[in-house]
Amino acid sequence: IFIFVTFMFPICLMLFRSVDNPVVSEGLPTTLSALEKWDGKALPSEEAYAALVADLIEARKDNTIGKIASRLNFETSGVRSLFTSTARQAKNLDAPFKEALISVNSKWGERIVWTTVKRIGEPYTNVQYLAAFDLHYDVNGNIVRQDEERQIYVFIFGRTLWVSLLVTVIGVLLGYPVAYLLATLPLKYSNLLMILVLLPFWTSLLVRTTSWIVLLQTNGVINDIFVWTGLVNEEGRIQMIYNQMGTVVAMTHILLPFMILPIYSVMKTIPKSYLRAALSLGANPVIAFFRVYAPQTVPGIGAGSILVFILSIGYYITPALVGGRTGQLISNFIAFHMQKSLNWGLAAGLGSILLVGVLMLYWA
Repeated sequence: IFIFVTFMFPICLMLFRSVDNPVVSEGLPTTLSALEKWDGKALPSEEAYAALVADLIEARKDNTIGKIASRLNFETSGVRSLFTSTARQAKNLDAPFKEALISVNSKWGERIVWTTVKRIGEPYTNVQYLAAFDLHYDVNGNIVRQDEERQIYVFIFGRTLWVSLLVTVIGVLLGYPVAYLLATLPLKYSNLLMILVLLPFWTSLLVRTTSWIVLLQTNGVINDIFVWTGLVNEEGRIQMIYNQMGTVVAMTHILLPFMILPIYSVMKTIPKSYLRAALSLGANPVIAFFRVYAPQTVPGIGAGSILVFILSIGYYITPALVGGRTGQLISNFIAFHMQKSLNWGLAAGLGSILLVGVLMLYWA
């Protein structure tokens, strides 16, 4: 029950939210009924225009016109102002309503507005998933790519995968030697090293992230050292924060313990006598390590890698603080649509794609 309430139910709710589309179907029922037989090749009949006027009057009375207009505007820019301004004048319009609406705003004479209303009027829709892949329906109902300036999510998904993979690889390179030291040093030294590895867990994530801002900013500690040592001049200070580099550095530092601990737990179970046996049989230390010891640590590398990679894919706070424009990941865009644009359907669609990607990784 606990797992269902705290884990499964929210995931199912997100998956449902990504296809649930009740706003327009509930707000413009008469209009959608009139559009059922419309083929979309020409403008709708007078009946559809009359039904729209009736629905706009009712929606304004119920204070739902804003939600309807916003939902339609997510699909076709400019529709929000069209609906809200027309709703204010709807009571004063007389038949024939087709000419009256077009005279109020010429956009009512454009097919794309009506195709958007009919398509988004469906109670369940796949438009959120199309938008997540930079696709949309054109005026004729064909699936096409978004205009180039609006293509963003495929690129952001690619950036998220790249940054997550880079953080994972760097984590292996940095974490493997530390885990080896933890497993092979005498107990009093390995205990001290373990404290240093675990120390980040006892420090606030916000504190660790802002510490990197202090270190990496243009006038920060590291740039000051570079200038002091003559590696760069005052005008050549390196931009290491508010970009992808800042995101990778901060995320690697924060997630490194999640790489070290699984590798260490596997290394600790490998008998030291295996290396001694390899050496006694004629192998030099390097060959003994790579042919006898390292292959046995692969399960630890795999466990640490999948843990760090999955945590990186969904990381939010660190990219938001240090990522700037080029270091934002898909989780930041999900949060944007949840908190600012209020396009929860698109946020759920992006989150669902991320969930499927993580499940595929687990399966692999």
